[in-house]
Amino acid sequence: MTSAADEPSDGERRNVSDAAGVVVLGACATWSLITAATHEGRPEGVLLAVLAVAAGYAAGRICGALLPVAAPCTAALAGLGLAVAALYALPGPRVATPAGHLGAVAALLVLATGAACCAAWAARTPSLRSGLRALATGITVASAVLAPVAGFALCAAVLLCSLAAGHMSRRGVGLAGLALTAALVAGTGWAVAEDVLPDGLSDSLEGQLSGNRVQLWRDALLLAHRDPALGVGPGRFGEFGEMASLSPPAEAKPHSAPFQQAAEQGVVGVALLAAVFCWMLYTLWRTPRSTAVALSAGAALTALAALATVGNVLSFTTVTVGAGLLARLATARPLVHETPDAAPPRVREQRQHR
Repeated sequence: MTSAADEPSDGERRNVSDAAGVVVLGACATWSLITAATHEGRPEGVLLAVLAVAAGYAAGRICGALLPVAAPCTAALAGLGLAVAALYALPGPRVATPAGHLGAVAALLVLATGAACCAAWAARTPSLRSGLRALATGITVASAVLAPVAGFALCAAVLLCSLAAGHMSRRGVGLAGLALTAALVAGTGWAVAEDVLPDGLSDSLEGQLSGNRVQLWRDALLLAHRDPALGVGPGRFGEFGEMASLSPPAEAKPHSAPFQQAAEQGVVGVALLAAVFCWMLYTLWRTPRSTAVALSAGAALTALAALATVGNVLSFTTVTVGAGLLARLATARPLVHETPDAAPPRVREQRQHR
């Protein structure tokens, strides 16, 4: 049996997770530059998204260590405030679907719900924990008014997953389930675009997404098949997509992160996008924080991945910063240790052997 001394230290776990993040984000930036140089693309959007995630991740490491409860609570309130402000600040029509501009509002509310749940599980006193759960519930209720129906459903799912996480002892199983959920959503989107689903189910999903959206996805697949290795270049989908050429410049996107990566950066771009999500789940698996905190953040990030599959939410800097911030807030080691009943079983065993 492995002894406590043979387990990797907290510092070693953080170093491995951070190193993996540097490699993955660096690869995303490098590949966007390679494909842009090959096809005279515009990699600024990808580079900005990479910098936003890195900035949020760095800020979360500092704030999460110093203020393990106050930092995610503040992030939750900030996310709610930005969601309300975004209703009036975002350009274009307020399309009431997860694929429209309101998708960014839904993404901010999902991240805010996840941050409030993380704060609740990090709280030491029952009264504070109850108050933070009330905050998470309030954000979920607000999403019913501010966001599309899908946004409310995802916020509610994050809240329910967080409550269930308190009864799970093995986070690996939960995180694997979240990864499978994200893969199923992406696979369903691909099946809709390829028109391989039964007619009734396909018509129902296309009705929810709109025919224009599905046609944009099919255009993206055509471009991906044309050059599966490199794509057409970052930022150039609007120049080649048939449906995109009929849309306003602001709407000339596939409105799906996987399809946009496939069209503009090829198979490697899609793999790197998936690698970023897997890296975040990996950091949650390796963190010494409690399983409830890790799974709450994982549920929010999975909900964000679902929104990114059917919308352009990752095009908004506030959303990408929020994703990096939440991932690191949930994995930062507090300077003041959590209470024993909130720590993972493996960490509790290590402390008992010291």
